[in-house]
Amino acid sequence: MRRMETSTTSHIVESLTRAIVDHKLLPGTKLAEQKLADHFGVSRTLVRQALFQLSQNRLIRLEPARGAFVAAPSAAEARQVFAVRRMLEAEMTRAFVREVTPAKIRALKEHVAREKAAVLTHDAASRNELLGDFHVRMAELMGNEVLAQMLGELVSRCALITLMYQSRSEAEHSNDEHGEIVRALAARDEERAVRLMTEHLLHVEESLAFDRTVPTHDIALALT
Repeated sequence: MRRMETSTTSHIVESLTRAIVDHKLLPGTKLAEQKLADHFGVSRTLVRQALFQLSQNRLIRLEPARGAFVAAPSAAEARQVFAVRRMLEAEMTRAFVREVTPAKIRALKEHVAREKAAVLTHDAASRNELLGDFHVRMAELMGNEVLAQMLGELVSRCALITLMYQSRSEAEHSNDEHGEIVRALAARDEERAVRLMTEHLLHVEESLAFDRTVPTHDIALALT
């Protein structure tokens, strides 16, 4: 029974995380426990456990007497998240170059090709997922599960941030920059790869308009 409850909770966490990352649940959306319990066919206790896990990852905020809401990161928090990513991913890029193999480069090239296909077909959900997962994929290919998990959480928070503040579509540009990073990695050009990764993350941050009005959404449409 305990294993089944854990599995169910994980499913709720994964479903809500994907809805947030895919921009179906927008910042500020109230996550009513009973609605979620009805949707997933579980008790409110399991929903509460899932919401607590999401709050630990900063994807939602829990407010006493008010309930749970999709997080709405401030401009200051957004800048801090990108600063952390630049520090973390610069060192990841250095380490990747030092242990690069043809197989790892093939895996990254395949990922970038899937990104391109999603961009060209205007598949927004797949595009957003793949563009974020490029960074996690690098950590996975290094065999560093802790780093992959940390980056996964940061990328999810960035999905919220870009939803709130991005003023125009940067998808095609991001895909091109990923391709340039892979070419530098393949050439074992450590300094160029690090510079390109840092510039890429700066470009995403610079595309944000911090005076943009925060959107809202109804949960009823997000999990269908």
